[in-house]
Amino acid sequence: MTEPRIVDAAWLREPLLSKLLDTLNRDGEEARVVGGAVRNALIGEPVGEVDLATTALPDEVSRRAAAAGFRVVPTGIEHGTVTAVLDGRSYEVTTLRKDIETFGRHAKVAFGRDWRADAERRDFTMNALSASANGTVHDYVGGLTDLHERRVRFIGDAGRRIAEDYLRILRFFRFHAAYGQGAPDAEGLAACIAGRAGLDHLSRERVRMELMKLVVVRHAVPAMGVMAEAGLLITVLGGVPDLASFSNMAKIETALGLAADPIRRLGALAVRIAEDAVRLWQRLRLANAEHDRLAYMASAWWRVAPGNDKNARALLYRLGPERFVDRVLLAWTRSLASSADSAWYSLATLPQRWTAPTFPLKADDFLKRGLAKGPALGVALRAAEEAWIAADFPADPAAIAAIADTAAKT
Repeated sequence: MTEPRIVDAAWLREPLLSKLLDTLNRDGEEARVVGGAVRNALIGEPVGEVDLATTALPDEVSRRAAAAGFRVVPTGIEHGTVTAVLDGRSYEVTTLRKDIETFGRHAKVAFGRDWRADAERRDFTMNALSASANGTVHDYVGGLTDLHERRVRFIGDAGRRIAEDYLRILRFFRFHAAYGQGAPDAEGLAACIAGRAGLDHLSRERVRMELMKLVVVRHAVPAMGVMAEAGLLITVLGGVPDLASFSNMAKIETALGLAADPIRRLGALAVRIAEDAVRLWQRLRLANAEHDRLAYMASAWWRVAPGNDKNARALLYRLGPERFVDRVLLAWTRSLASSADSAWYSLATLPQRWTAPTFPLKADDFLKRGLAKGPALGVALRAAEEAWIAADFPADPAAIAAIADTAAKT
């Protein structure tokens, strides 16, 4: 059977990529584009990062790329990967491999020249496709059929593939949510359930990275539902997921024209009180800034509701635009309102119509009123700011002076 060709291979003719392929495709060596770039090109999805595989050994790849003007970075040299960089573009180039011992990132590999063996060691059939420089697609594991049917399927025995790296459980659901249709592959799902205890052996950083990708993909909502039914989400999150809030968040983001935000969606999925934010911070090794966002979302979200513009402005002043939107959207997801509700829409978009002013009083205003430096000065400033907020941020000098006079006497 004649191998198909990518219909629109214009990206393959991009000058820097062509230059790198040309320098690697000579003197008995071969290089191809592999993985996601090929998959996406075949289904009309945007092609982002472009990875290459080659029969040439890493030292030879480095020598040739450097001679062609690329800067070479040994990003994963122990696994045969170097990164070639030129004019702000980077390409990972990996020598063909076969597994000797497999256990996640600690797998032992041997370099080889067998394209089939290299394809068979990958995770899913649709990710094992490769393309020559002329656009010819090579398929050794049935990836083209699975891609056509939008079926995410493990290569070979699903349980064995998962045991090699338990992160593939989360990747299975992410790729199904991004590229699959219908129910997940039955064999793959059963293997994920059987191997779920292996998730506890993964580093928290790797789980975090994969989860953040998963919650924002196209069909994340039904994928999360299957994961919850399979007992996988509670293992990952360490708590009971709120699938309704998560689903509503996706709808509300769409209604507002917002990009899917992983932290906001994680908050909808798993945060109701401050302790939930702490648990996720520790369990997923979140960055401090990510934890802070979740903590602010969790704080009194149940008190947020549309209908009081004065209170809304006060909350926006205290939180700032990002934290305000986070908390409002979380409250919206747990209300009875639909994603088309006009009152909630108006509340969530308040930062687009109103910018919080700067508090107009300074310490010097109170020193002029006879207060001495010290704790009492700070108390007066805080009291004045609270009174100014309660008065709905007056700008009139007389009103501001009256607020200062009253606070100075407290």
